Amino acid sequence: MKPNAPRRAQLFATCLIETLRPEAGMAVVRVLEKLGVSVEYPQGQTCCGQPAFNAGAWDDARAMAKYTLDVLSKSNAPIVVPSGSCADMLAHHYPEILASDPKYGALAETIAARTFEFSQFLVDVLGITRLTPDVSRSTHHVSRVTYHPSCHLLRGLHITEPPRKLLENVEGAQVIELPQETECCGFGGLFAIKMADISSAMLDRKLDAIESTHAQTVVGCDVSCLLHIGGGLHRRGDNIETKHLAEILDPAPKIQVTQEIYLP
Repeated sequence: MKPNAPRRAQLFATCLIETLRPEAGMAVVRVLEKLGVSVEYPQGQTCCGQPAFNAGAWDDARAMAKYTLDVLSKSNAPIVVPSGSCADMLAHHYPEILASDPKYGALAETIAARTFEFSQFLVDVLGITRLTPDVSRSTHHVSRVTYHPSCHLLRGLHITEPPRKLLENVEGAQVIELPQETECCGFGGLFAIKMADISSAMLDRKLDAIESTHAQTVVGCDVSCLLHIGGGLHRRGDNIETKHLAEILDPAPKIQVTQEIYLP
């Protein structure tokens, strides 16, 4: 841990984690608390507005951005986002769509400067690349894993090394390189709905690549991609799990999940 590392952080949970994969959000909290970071959960947080932004409904996106900025500005703690896409929205697109606003333009820049994706926060802000044995002991059963770098994380935030460093240092994990790893999984939010045939074709290529690794677990930093990939694997009858990076690093004993939700 860096000497001047922050001891508290705000968690911006994201819609998909809150509604479809809450265990990933709880894993983020447990990892941060294990590292001595007190986690604040801003009340009233909701969608960051990215779906509206991507659909071209910028007026709606601006309204949602302003609301989110008001919520997050009540604390001066760093903002941790367990999603490359939502972190990219806060860090890059809020300042873009609010640049001409006399009040929210400056606030967007301030919030952007203290917004970090989860793996980025651990590695670049806290200085953590290897968790302590006490944290990693619960992952000793992890065997063959492969890593999918989501598009917004890779191309929007330019985050490449932090997730890899953390994953490669997980006790018992054999990280298998994913062929054509930088190819999109085909989700793309509204893209998967508006262009379902193209999305499905892209997903098939990603699933073929995953199957070729003979990995037991696909790890990523965006639940949206993991749900998309998980649904495809389920339909193929594969027993390959999908896990958010935080779930792999989670120090808590693993709890049996009785139901998984897949996107159609």
